[in-house]
Amino acid sequence: AAAAAVGTVGYGTYGVLRGPKVKRVTVPLAKLPRAAHGFRIAVVSDIHLGPVLGRGFTRRVVDTINATQPDLIAVVGDLVDGSVEDLRPAAAPLAGLRARHGAYFVTGNHEYFSGAEQWVDHVRELGLVPLENARTELPAFDLAGVDDVAGENEGKGPDFAKALGDRDRSRASVLLAHQPVVIHDAVEHGVDLQLSGHTHGGQLWPGNFVADLANPTLAGLEQYGDTQLYVTRGAGAWGPPVRVGAPSDITVVELASRQV
Repeated sequence: AAAAAVGTVGYGTYGVLRGPKVKRVTVPLAKLPRAAHGFRIAVVSDIHLGPVLGRGFTRRVVDTINATQPDLIAVVGDLVDGSVEDLRPAAAPLAGLRARHGAYFVTGNHEYFSGAEQWVDHVRELGLVPLENARTELPAFDLAGVDDVAGENEGKGPDFAKALGDRDRSRASVLLAHQPVVIHDAVEHGVDLQLSGHTHGGQLWPGNFVADLANPTLAGLEQYGDTQLYVTRGAGAWGPPVRVGAPSDITVVELASRQV
């Protein structure tokens, strides 16, 4: 039993440190124009840069994302566990992210433990576009992002009316939101697809039971009303750098037009 436990933890640690593998999922969107069929979004969450996962890990994540040749990159929160001052070198490889339509970022709850305002400024310096309760109109769809609910303690938090309230609902919409729990607000505001992280897929037993109870979707793709929710298990780990039964991933979400 002891040998099995040590082996399981060792393998789980190796799985985290070697970096996430690529997962692919196809998501059909009724309003997506035919010309955008096959549009690829690389979704990465919960990198959790800190004392254990540093610059080398970031470089592996960036190389893995770039190798998928995405049209757009979505970094959906919990990038760091520490201040800009401490983790500036660890985050530096993010400047190498490459996608035809750019790389976007929304805050996670751990950014609010680490100086969210400073990190938003820093990722902008690295070439990412923060979406702070904001929206950008891409040729094929609207891309929106909301601040994490943890920001409510600092007078921030998600503002769906600001991000989505005045948009043209005849266009497809994709929302970046760190925590899956805001899915009901997304449904209310006519979002077609929400991309989230936060859960780590449970990461480590018995955390999977807790995470499953606290979130509407633990991992993967599910439908809520007219809105689809995709939750990635994340690229890194929080606490012990171990994953058991919830392997890390970077997900390439390929959008499919039903007008084809």
